[in-house]
Amino acid sequence: MKDRKRHMVNESAPDEAPEEQAEVPPAPESQGDGEATATVAGDGTGADDTPRQLAEMKDKYLRLAAEFDNFKRLAQRDLRDQIRFGNEQLIKELLPVVDNLERAIKAAKDSKSGDGLLEGVHLTLKQLNGALGKFGVQAIPTAGQEFDPSSHQAVASVPSQEVPDKHIVEEFQRGYRLHDRILRPAMVTVSSGAESTDEVDRTS
Repeated sequence: MKDRKRHMVNESAPDEAPEEQAEVPPAPESQGDGEATATVAGDGTGADDTPRQLAEMKDKYLRLAAEFDNFKRLAQRDLRDQIRFGNEQLIKELLPVVDNLERAIKAAKDSKSGDGLLEGVHLTLKQLNGALGKFGVQAIPTAGQEFDPSSHQAVASVPSQEVPDKHIVEEFQRGYRLHDRILRPAMVTVSSGAESTDEVDRTS
């Protein structure tokens, strides 16, 4: 009987073991997570660093604002200088023209003949046109050209046997363009074509 009871006890032992294991408390895994969370909160990237980050962002903003103000002042100064001295190179090109005109006037005073003055003025005009041409200033052609209202200004219309209708007969004042922009139109007389026989008879 004792052996049978001992055998029964041994057979029931495996069934009781799981109940004892179920009562064992779980491993403190959550405590490990808490430690990790606490470590993250204190490693310099948590909520405690928000004021420092805001201060750094504010400092960067103030630096950028100051740099932008400096850039704006420099740009405004460059613009003022460009407006004031934008024609500096053109003026330098025109100064020799002024010198030649002064020499021509002086030569005319010293000479009794006007040939020297006329030649000096022609040379000076040629030099002046060359200086203007360096900056894209060109005279508007008129002689024998068809009238173009975008670049010519008609001051009169006259009949002509030689010049076709709506073509320029004479130039009163030369026009100029800067590159593709009209500085001033040329003032011209425009042909109205040949007179008819009836008109000639009436005028006679």
